[in-house]
Amino acid sequence: MTWALRRAELAVQTLKEQRLRPLGIAAAHYTLLISVHAEPGLAGAELARRLNVTPQAVASLVARLESRGQLERREHPRHRHVQELHLTDAGREALRAADAVIADIEQQITDGLGPDKTAQLRALLDHAARTVRDA
Repeated sequence: MTWALRRAELAVQTLKEQRLRPLGIAAAHYTLLISVHAEPGLAGAELARRLNVTPQAVASLVARLESRGQLERREHPRHRHVQELHLTDAGREALRAADAVIADIEQQITDGLGPDKTAQLRALLDHAARTVRDA
């Protein structure tokens, strides 16, 4: 079963990379943009923990998005050595464009499965995630 989950994940990841490429956004960039959008002010180390990647990987992604003007670092108001991450207007615009691509992919999956199987799959995946977390 874990291999079936992995194959599905790889198929979706590949499609995301293909569809986001014309926007100049990698799937990893999208993940970082959406994470910072959801929780503005996160520090890189905290973001790395939440995304289950190394701080070095996050630092590389942040540098790339910062060079594109999509992300900015701001000094934490109380801890000067901590840099908070925030989207810029360009970052929010890139995220909106990428969100539309991701929504199309989700619609493609829903269209292929139908509404009942989509709801069933979502429930099963949520249940599997809870089962693994609670183990």
